[in-house]
Amino acid sequence: MLAQGGEPLKKRMRMNQAIAAALHDEMAADDTVVCYGEDVAEAGGVFKTSQGLLEEFGPMRVRDTPISEMAILGSAVGAATAGLRPVVEIMFVEFFGVCLDQMVTQAAKLHYLTNGAVTVPMVARASVGAGRGFGATHSQTCETWFTATPGLKIVHVSNGASAYGLLRSAIRDDNPVVFLEPKSIYGTRSEVVLGEAGIVPLGQAATMRTGSDVTIVSLGQLVGAATEAADSLENDGISVELIDLQTLKPWDRNTVLASVARTQRAVIVEENPFSGGWGNDLSATIAAELFGELEAPVLRVTTPDVPVPFSRSLEFQYLPSASYIASQVAQLCQTGKTPEPWWSQFT
Repeated sequence: MLAQGGEPLKKRMRMNQAIAAALHDEMAADDTVVCYGEDVAEAGGVFKTSQGLLEEFGPMRVRDTPISEMAILGSAVGAATAGLRPVVEIMFVEFFGVCLDQMVTQAAKLHYLTNGAVTVPMVARASVGAGRGFGATHSQTCETWFTATPGLKIVHVSNGASAYGLLRSAIRDDNPVVFLEPKSIYGTRSEVVLGEAGIVPLGQAATMRTGSDVTIVSLGQLVGAATEAADSLENDGISVELIDLQTLKPWDRNTVLASVARTQRAVIVEENPFSGGWGNDLSATIAAELFGELEAPVLRVTTPDVPVPFSRSLEFQYLPSASYIASQVAQLCQTGKTPEPWWSQFT
């Protein structure tokens, strides 16, 4: 898709519009791509991520389903093994809890169990994250439900451009992909490159800015907060290299390790409780591969080990803010020691 003069077509759009555009473009390019889930068709998705698809492609390819995540995912596994490329929506990531077997035992294992004879090219999309006042049961990210499962790929987007490009890649991939979308930034606008030029490969991190003093690695909506923190730190004389991981499984070890080898400091910013978050894997890898080269311990900036609060003031205290990230990074760079998290005074 090109603009006049042969340049890639760019459009400023909301993230939910970028997701709908990615679905549209893949469905137009490949008639084996189908899309379904709760309120996906008639309503255009509860977050308007499939708006216009029913009118364009009809009810055989865009379908509303009963409120049964087991049926949605189970049928997607069957459809994928039979030659389709289903993209199904699980409205909130927590709802994977009632159909986890279909994802981690069935979809993830069939290729292995059949010695490669069967592939499962399906995408399971879900909204994730805090910041919208949905409370403890609808505000988690839950990536770690999937990270220990061989056979799955995991994507967590941070803006409209990554949502468009990574979703198109995920649909084309022959493996089952868990595709996570921060609900708090569905309405955030950004410039999106459309068409083939806008496709982002899975497993490839994005270096958002280069720097020399510290590497910050983040994912999802906290990439925005990390960007603000980096701006603040730069004003204080700390040069930040910022990496948006984009794909959590497989994560881009080469990009992360090469960056940390240059800056000699690593900070991982994640929207997960401190215990058991995905940053543990990155921390262990960085420490093992670059031991002796680091100027400071690897720092994880996370949420506390508590459920997501419903109260708006508490919810925004729970999420790492730009000012909190900047403070933690500054202390690490200045002292060479891991600073205490804000909640340590209460434990």
